[in-house]
Amino acid sequence: MERKVDVAIIGAGSAGLYALGQVRKHTDSWALINGGELGTTCARVGCMPSKAAIQVADDFHRRKVFDRYGIEGMASLSLDATEAMEHVRDLRDIFVDRVLEGSTDEMGEEFIDGYARFLEPTLLEVDGGQRIRAARVIIATGSRPLVPEAWNAFRDRVITTDDLFELEDLPGSAAVVGLGAIGLEMGQALSRMGVQVTGLDLAESIGGLEDAVAAKVAADLIGSEFPLWLGAAAEVEPEGEALRVRSGERTVVVDRVLAALGRVPNLERLALDNLGVALDARGVPVHDPETMQIGNLPIFIAGDVTATRPILHEAGDEGRIAGYNAVHEPVVRFQRRTPLAITFCDPNIAVVGQGLGQLDPEHTVIGEMQLGPVGRALIMAKNKGVVRVYADKASGEVLGATLVAPKAENLGHLLAWAIQQRLTVLDLIRMPFYHPTIEEALQAALYDAKGKLDLDAGDLPELTRLA
Repeated sequence: MERKVDVAIIGAGSAGLYALGQVRKHTDSWALINGGELGTTCARVGCMPSKAAIQVADDFHRRKVFDRYGIEGMASLSLDATEAMEHVRDLRDIFVDRVLEGSTDEMGEEFIDGYARFLEPTLLEVDGGQRIRAARVIIATGSRPLVPEAWNAFRDRVITTDDLFELEDLPGSAAVVGLGAIGLEMGQALSRMGVQVTGLDLAESIGGLEDAVAAKVAADLIGSEFPLWLGAAAEVEPEGEALRVRSGERTVVVDRVLAALGRVPNLERLALDNLGVALDARGVPVHDPETMQIGNLPIFIAGDVTATRPILHEAGDEGRIAGYNAVHEPVVRFQRRTPLAITFCDPNIAVVGQGLGQLDPEHTVIGEMQLGPVGRALIMAKNKGVVRVYADKASGEVLGATLVAPKAENLGHLLAWAIQQRLTVLDLIRMPFYHPTIEEALQAALYDAKGKLDLDAGDLPELTRLA
């Protein structure tokens, strides 16, 4: 027996739920199929529990500046790692419950628990033999942490974000292999909570930064808290109950390895061969990022499974686009938002708009401000970092930025909004900047960029002349 529906959605993570929100506006004939745990990657093992751990770590680390303020007793403070991790899990459970309330918890037969595979482009089979015939299908199966196959021999000593937050206590030492957003955030958090951390990455820079100036500042600041071994592959092998990690000529023995090597799209169960579509180098079906459609098939793909923009708001947008197009004819193209990526280490790292590697150096100016003399940052004891803004030399249009700075999560949003509205350096200089704020670092970078433009800004560029 085949059950017929207008739309079948495979995956009940963020992208799948956002897609469902669009589908339900137009039809009651749908099925949501999910194998594995519910609650979204963000709420269970990603954005939210990681930020809870980071908050604990940062608050404990803050004690190191207390003596500057005349606050005594810093040396007597300690961290109970067991209670700290229990707190992280408590918050995690709240976030997961909020996702489940009003979504899968309230579904009846529309929700199907199991893994789906394609028999044909519009025919799915779910564990147990149930078949779903759908006029449209949305693939939103998410991703999982990458663990090298060779490490499976000692997998009990390798942790990923899927199991990090389940630890009842923290290891005495750890090697963090991979220094992208996850590795930097969790590596620094573990270090600040008392774990002896060593960070390793095959790349010569951290956080995937293309801007050499910002990359050096970031590496210097993070590297002042725990050693960073860059530019060589990590080799791991068991040594007694511990693990020996090598990187070039350097070696360290640790209790655990945190694998932060990226994520793998969850595609292997789908039997994509039965679709007859082209796959990219990562095995992802080739699709249009403005429609999320796979070829000319009535199939759409969204979220982390696309392996392109593994960020919650991007997964939400892709889910909305896929869901909309699954219930509309003809398929509609949607403009994607200005890229915005934030790493919640301290200082924050934010990359906005076009990266420096995407821009023509002959037609681009860079405005820079070091955080050292910024008054608000000095008061906060966080006056380390740099703001780098990229603009078109002829028009002054702001094109992108890289920030290694306190509150870069906020500054990055301001710049993303400005870039999406195609504002210029002069437009932003004319905006109000309060004193003393971290935003003054951005203001100074904009002034630096203004002086390099092929534009005559006039004698009073900060204000707009009235007629």
